Amino acid sequence: MFEPAGVGFPADPGSPASPQPPQPPLAERLRPQNLAEVIGQQHLLGAGRPLRAALETGRVHSMILWGPPGVGKTTLARLLAHAVDAQFIVLSAVLAGVKDIREAVDAAQREARRGRRTLVFVDEVHRFNKGQQDAFLPHVESGLFTFIGATTENPSFEVNSALLSRATVHVLKSLGDDDLGLLLDRAQATLQAPPLTAAARARLVAHADGDGRRLLNAYESLVELAGAATELDEATLERTLGELLRRYDKGGDQFYDSISALHKSVRGSDPDAALYWLARMLDGGADPRYLARRVLRMASEDIGLADPRALRLALDATEVYERLGSPEGELAIAEAVAYLAVAPKSNAVYKAWGEVRAAVKQDGTRAVPERLRNAPTRLMKQLGHGEGYRYAHDEPGAFAAGENYLPDGVPERRFYQPQPRGLELRIGERLAELRALNDAAKKAR
Repeated sequence: MFEPAGVGFPADPGSPASPQPPQPPLAERLRPQNLAEVIGQQHLLGAGRPLRAALETGRVHSMILWGPPGVGKTTLARLLAHAVDAQFIVLSAVLAGVKDIREAVDAAQREARRGRRTLVFVDEVHRFNKGQQDAFLPHVESGLFTFIGATTENPSFEVNSALLSRATVHVLKSLGDDDLGLLLDRAQATLQAPPLTAAARARLVAHADGDGRRLLNAYESLVELAGAATELDEATLERTLGELLRRYDKGGDQFYDSISALHKSVRGSDPDAALYWLARMLDGGADPRYLARRVLRMASEDIGLADPRALRLALDATEVYERLGSPEGELAIAEAVAYLAVAPKSNAVYKAWGEVRAAVKQDGTRAVPERLRNAPTRLMKQLGHGEGYRYAHDEPGAFAAGENYLPDGVPERRFYQPQPRGLELRIGERLAELRALNDAAKKAR
């Protein structure tokens, strides 16, 4: 929605005294008011870095701030507007319509007549539809206002290319543990709260997972609900925050132990245990997209050609989750996990690929044999490219028995050894037939 900064309504002097308005959330109270108070993003705000230069020189350009939630996108936009003494207008791409954009344009035109700049901040800019973009773009092009968009999604895929071409993309990073610890110190001082034990502090930082707003919201709830406690420990966290707390630290040992248990349950053909660990990780806050990627890896690494449908099913589950999101899309991932667990297993291609890569790395760069080279021109044919090549479709059974497709001089090795399970059982039988024909042709020479 359209939100011009600094606009308010005077109190009616004849009205009775109004009750004190509620205090803003802790995250808003701790919002940085100047560059020195900003935590994190030193790759953009350090000496000589682009946003630091824009803040110090007042030369603010249109840009898109791309990064995860709670890392300071809105704060940086506000600071940039303040640096150039610009009118600051906030639009939500979710709520704003063409009418709101027109109101923002009118406000920018009024300020332009007074000689003042306008900065329009569009939150969740990736949600702008075509009508919104068509109404917005001409004014970005004309320079009526400076545009700053904020997005958690890759702007290359989600933002109109015309809009993207007129804005510099700056990538913001999740806040590190040290950054979150500093933010927690400020929060504790602001609330004059009891001290946190080291374990409770580490648990809160892990729960935040790089999101400063999430950290402050959880900490504020903790302090409000802890009552007269003189120390905030893990038991207090469990009692007051309950389901808000993650059951493991993302990126920590327990996280990787859990994904290991999930993968090994699938490899061990136990669908019940596999579904259990999947549910544990989702309940603990793991990103379903990450889990979907791991399921894809399981399909290619542990099922392989024993059941090629497994990889397709894993890809379908990934796509279903992208379309439905949580919680509905999680069922598709669960279906893929259960299927992979009961599918026949083979790591034959996984092992063969590893051996081939090692062999190529250890060997020199051998020339492609003349018979296998491409010959699209007369000169290349005159040079002998393709000469002696046996076209497999002209051979009995469409197989050129005895032909060698490796570089000359490379000793014969059989990297791929199919497992006698699932479809790979049939693949192995066929490959054995072909290899026997090869051996016979070579002996007959």
